[in-house]
Amino acid sequence: MLFPEKVDFKAKHVWLVGATLLALLLLPAYAWWTAQSYYVTLVSRMMIYGIAATSLNLLVGYTGLVSLGHALFLGIGAYAVGITSFHGIDNGWLQLLLVVAGTAVVGALTGLVVLRTQGMAFIMITLAFAQMFFYLGVSLKEYGGDDGMSLSGRSVLAPFDLESNRQLYYLILALLVATLYLSWRLVHSRFGYVLRGIRSNERRMKAMGFATTRYKLAIYVIAGVTTGIAGFLLANLSSYVSPSSSAWTVSGELVVMVILGGIGTVFGGALGALALLLIEELLSALTEHWMAILGLLIVAIVLVAKNGIYGSIRTWSIGARRRAVARAQAQVQGLAQPQPQPQPQIQPQTLPPAGKTP
Repeated sequence: MLFPEKVDFKAKHVWLVGATLLALLLLPAYAWWTAQSYYVTLVSRMMIYGIAATSLNLLVGYTGLVSLGHALFLGIGAYAVGITSFHGIDNGWLQLLLVVAGTAVVGALTGLVVLRTQGMAFIMITLAFAQMFFYLGVSLKEYGGDDGMSLSGRSVLAPFDLESNRQLYYLILALLVATLYLSWRLVHSRFGYVLRGIRSNERRMKAMGFATTRYKLAIYVIAGVTTGIAGFLLANLSSYVSPSSSAWTVSGELVVMVILGGIGTVFGGALGALALLLIEELLSALTEHWMAILGLLIVAIVLVAKNGIYGSIRTWSIGARRRAVARAQAQVQGLAQPQPQPQPQIQPQTLPPAGKTP
């Protein structure tokens, strides 16, 4: 089945998703028309972070696991490209295999530790693992240490030519769409409903016989592998890798993207990444104090749209559609009811006065 749930194509939030994806599809043509090739690189970076934020939303929004170390997997993906390229291996498919295997193993090993905790302890341990990888990257002087290292060229990923910014852009867009679609299918599957149950009441799910730790470990690994692929794309886009890609600030930005777009919505993480990085780009071009303004804007958006940008639009759209359907059904029921027939009027007869006969 193509759609795991019925899609109302008249709903405003569905139109928003379609319009956003259409704009992303047409952006390279606009960049070519205006001779602004920088737009392609900028939006490519936005979509890469959109992939990472979408995977994080599977943890935060659907499982209730707030991770402040998700950039760990982004760094692993980037360094898998950088280190292999440093040693003369530019086969993109081999690098991608190493990324998937490496992030899956690290995700499984770290997951067995972090999933023994909950709440603030979970947040701090995920942060600790990410910082361990960050300082490991700083200590690797052969690969640039704290300064990072530039790549001699992009990966060879036949049949794609990653040296072409346009082809890399469409590859990133295709992977973003695939991530969104597969995430949508996942959260509406039996596996996804178990994750929602864990978020709501894990103790009850255990009492029902579900091995909740296995489910949490599985989604933790899935989210890590997805973010590792985003790291692979990021390294090829910038032709540069450094420990900063796994810094705690990057993990914090990913959490902000999820909150800004909408926690517990499939499209929220991607839209939050596009919105946050676009606002950063616009404000940084206006003033050097853009970070202060950005903070105020984020606070204002969260206060006005408590469910995030996409989450609030989705809630309003679904509510509006339900009210419209309810009004239409009420009108149909009103027309279907039989109308009461008017009763014939009986004219009273005038009686003659007493003692007189007609």
